[in-house]
Amino acid sequence: MNPPLEPVPAGPAREAAREGVRVGPQRDAATRAPAPAGADHEPGAVSRLAATVERLREELARARSDAAGRSLVELAVGVLVERLRCGPTEASVQLTTLAEQAGVPVLDVAADLINQASADRISAIARTFVDPSADPVPDPAALRLRTAQANALAPTDSETAARSMLEHALRPLGAAAVAIWAAHPDQSLSLRGSAGFGAAEARRWRHVPPGVVTPARRALDERAAVSHPVLADTAVPSIGQEEFTGGRLAVPAGLGGRLIGVLEVCWHEPLPELTQSLERQFEALAELAAATLETWTDQGPDTGTGSTELDGLRQLTAGVFDPCLVLHLAPDSGEAPLEFVVRHVNPAFVDFAGRPTSAVLGARLLEAYPLAAEPGGLAEKIEHVYATGEPFRTTSMRLAAMVDGVPLHTRGQVSISRHGDHLLVVWRLEDGTSRVARLLQHAQRLGRIGGFEENLHNRHIAWNDTLFELHGLPPTARPIPLEHLGEHAHPDDRDAIDRFLRTVLHHQRPASTAFRLQRPDGVTRHIRVVAEPVDQPESGLRIVRGAYQDISAQHWTEVALAATRDQLAQSEQQAAERSRLALQLQHAIMPPARGPLDLPDLRVAVRYRPAEKDHLVGGDWYDALTLPSGDVLLCVGDVAGHGIEAATGMVALRNALRGLAATGAGPGQLLSWLNSVTHHLTDNVTATAVCGLYEPATRRLRWARAGHLPPVLLRAGRAGTLPQIGGLLLGVLDHADYEEQEIRLEPGDTLVMFTDGLIERRDQSVHASLDNLLALTEKASRTAPDGRADLEAALDHLLRYSAADTDDDTCLIGVSVGEAPADGAGGGAAGA
Repeated sequence: MNPPLEPVPAGPAREAAREGVRVGPQRDAATRAPAPAGADHEPGAVSRLAATVERLREELARARSDAAGRSLVELAVGVLVERLRCGPTEASVQLTTLAEQAGVPVLDVAADLINQASADRISAIARTFVDPSADPVPDPAALRLRTAQANALAPTDSETAARSMLEHALRPLGAAAVAIWAAHPDQSLSLRGSAGFGAAEARRWRHVPPGVVTPARRALDERAAVSHPVLADTAVPSIGQEEFTGGRLAVPAGLGGRLIGVLEVCWHEPLPELTQSLERQFEALAELAAATLETWTDQGPDTGTGSTELDGLRQLTAGVFDPCLVLHLAPDSGEAPLEFVVRHVNPAFVDFAGRPTSAVLGARLLEAYPLAAEPGGLAEKIEHVYATGEPFRTTSMRLAAMVDGVPLHTRGQVSISRHGDHLLVVWRLEDGTSRVARLLQHAQRLGRIGGFEENLHNRHIAWNDTLFELHGLPPTARPIPLEHLGEHAHPDDRDAIDRFLRTVLHHQRPASTAFRLQRPDGVTRHIRVVAEPVDQPESGLRIVRGAYQDISAQHWTEVALAATRDQLAQSEQQAAERSRLALQLQHAIMPPARGPLDLPDLRVAVRYRPAEKDHLVGGDWYDALTLPSGDVLLCVGDVAGHGIEAATGMVALRNALRGLAATGAGPGQLLSWLNSVTHHLTDNVTATAVCGLYEPATRRLRWARAGHLPPVLLRAGRAGTLPQIGGLLLGVLDHADYEEQEIRLEPGDTLVMFTDGLIERRDQSVHASLDNLLALTEKASRTAPDGRADLEAALDHLLRYSAADTDDDTCLIGVSVGEAPADGAGGGAAGA
């Protein structure tokens, strides 16, 4: 990397003692006092410190006000010395005597004397308020303007001048904020001073680029005051437009017929009526603003020796191809820390943060680059060079900027040198060429990519090291020309190679292809080659550039993925076929819905709701039929699992129970036999079931359960579960006994038998789910207008409003007592 270009310092190093500036540790030691021991642990230390700071601020404000008042008094004393031909002491006594005789403050009399002796706008304003026939009384408007003038011109600072104008002259007129703009030759504006705005708003409007039509810009273009009665009613952008939506007045500020800025005044309320007196007051304040701008400019580096130095630096940096900044100490900068202003940037200057040059030129260094104040940063090096005159150079330095609250960082070579009262800062950002080259080498190695370039005219071929490795050749071997590539490819791939070469060499278009490379060591690699011709219009095609990439790993991965994909598709097809068969089997035995069934002394309705997903086809089943003994068999069961195994297990258990029920045994014995069947005759199947036998003559129901939820009995509008009698899951043991219980049903009773898919929730216990089912059953019983629920409508209501969330299949049997035909005819089976 070349060293940074920089001008040679104009003279020998200057001694820091001669400049009277402390730098680095000396400055820190001089400005930093040791903290008292234990201060962090005193509860009132922070409060006392804050009170002290506030008191000092008030004293400083009073001191500034007193200084401004003293300047008015001193001017008035000078007027009396000239008029009375006396000394300053006698004139001061005379001024005090006049104030006592008039009964007004000395400051008022001083302002009146200055107005009488002056021939400026303020004195003209004063004369418009004085009746020649009346006793002379000091004019309050003129006094405010004189006070503002004294406060503004004392520090030669536009920011302080703006605060003084707002406090002494504008607030009495209802104004809420003021801005002082400086005009530049490129039609841009910079905010030199403001008061009443927030700090963030002032920073946002620090620079107004050319072409933005603001009230201040219009005032300069029209060379006359521009007013807006209510700014919110216009689409004109300006500082504080969201907070100060009322009146807005922009008055051009100039001296000697030359406009150098604008005074902009803001109101919360609509703009007051601009009488001739108010217009003159605002013109006087604009003239005062121009004086502060002119004062700052006169004290800057553009006058005297400073102007010569700046012109020389401008000429010196005009031919430098690296970005250059010319800095000068700010007029109001103290000893610590030093503040510098960017007075000039060369034509090659480019802000590394991407901002326009106008955002940097004219700004303070720490305003444009606030992160330069970090320890060991750019600001510290600039202060050292300014204090000692010793040039600073580094080949790598961290440069930082803040743009819209986002920190931006880069590195570069930096050179700082002092030229008289100016500092020249030159930087060259790191372009990262060598680093990018290293990254590219690593990327090629990791991606197994080799590049080449072949000159078709002189047959010179350039390969990188990776390409020799891909071809299995030593680095000293001769590279393989493109036209001989087919000789090193698998015979089946030579047609693809020929098409590739024809496209690149004959049609002169970029192309790519994949082939199997047969290396000299007997290894076959899968390679992708891509190439593009470099067209030379004056000499025809001469160069082909391209790259080879080893895609063997990718190829075998794709092969494995294709095989896995085929296996997965076959497995999915088999699973879909099994699910379809299971669903067909289930629907053939138990349709999802069928009409009510009239059995002796009973009306039975059944519902079956399949699982929402086909692969979750389960083993839920139900049955209701009249036995040869005249009893009615009522049962519901659930085989564990899903799929074809659960469906076939369900068929086996349901048919077994039908056959066993023909023996006339009770429900407990039937479940005991069914348990043995489940344990011995099926393949690792477990199930739950509820079995009931109903005697129509006595309306007696005997029932037993095998790990299943008990039925729900609805009587006289109240729902409850039958007792939780003991009973083991079917198929767990070789032999099991099951308790049996009976209950006498009454006309109008409704018995509901169901599987767990009706009530199961992942976030609730079984008891809570049962309670919800009881409440839902009572509600379903009240759906009929006459108070007696229709059985099918009640079952549909239970399925529709069930709170289950497990996507399991559900079986549901509803049995109404005493609703069969009066002659007791009927019969059949619900599951037939």
